[in-house]
Amino acid sequence: MENLLKKISLLQFLLIAATVFGQLSVKRLNDPSIVAQHKRMVFQDWGDWRPYPKYFLGIQTNFAYATVWGMWSPKINRDYKDGEDIRPLKATGVQNQRFAQLKYQEEEAKKIKAASDTIYKRSVQDFAHWTSATVDADPLWLLYYKRMLKPITEFPDTPQNFIEWRLKDQQTFETLSNTGTITRLQEELDLIKEKYSMSRSMDMPRGKRFIMYHETLIRWRKFVRELRKYNNKTTLLTDYKNILKNHSNYALPPAWTPASDGQIVQNIMNHYKHRF
Repeated sequence: MENLLKKISLLQFLLIAATVFGQLSVKRLNDPSIVAQHKRMVFQDWGDWRPYPKYFLGIQTNFAYATVWGMWSPKINRDYKDGEDIRPLKATGVQNQRFAQLKYQEEEAKKIKAASDTIYKRSVQDFAHWTSATVDADPLWLLYYKRMLKPITEFPDTPQNFIEWRLKDQQTFETLSNTGTITRLQEELDLIKEKYSMSRSMDMPRGKRFIMYHETLIRWRKFVRELRKYNNKTTLLTDYKNILKNHSNYALPPAWTPASDGQIVQNIMNHYKHRF
């Protein structure tokens, strides 16, 4: 029982001590000098230098003021009191400047993030156009170049006869072969097919790929025109040979020799001598 009374007394003592300490703490928080310091530290007012001075017959009698702001105070306190307004939360205070700078940095970060996202999306799009794995899905290829370049893939790599060369007949093919034209045309065909294969299989920018398509198409059209030209020219030459062969009177006599100028004049005079 005695122990129980001791415990109750100790508990009562602790409660009374806590109450007194709490009252002292509240009193300190509500101290006018501390409140004035809080105002100076934020934005309300630069001033209210508590504790206030008290004078008696011109002599400072407030010991607290003398030791905080007066003659007995540290120099740093007097410089602080007599110095400029350094409230961090005033309109142009350091803390507000930091807040403004932080806000500016946040906005810049948003812009950088948006720009980086745009760059990322663009790089993904560029990669889709760079790689050769997606060339078949390009709209411009599907709408135009696939149809225009299809004859290149249909043309044989190494044509062996006049049918594969798209010539008129075997005689035309033999004529071009004998003159070496077929060999040169084969080299040009190899270059066209190689350029076409590179444009379809290599990784490159989309613009450069379509430039190669266009160059290949131009070269192919030139190749086809040249084939058609040789085809027509050889056919015409063959027709001329057949005409000369069937009409021998167009041919010159084997023993014919050109006449001299004197003989030509004499022949003309003999021809017209009975008319004048």
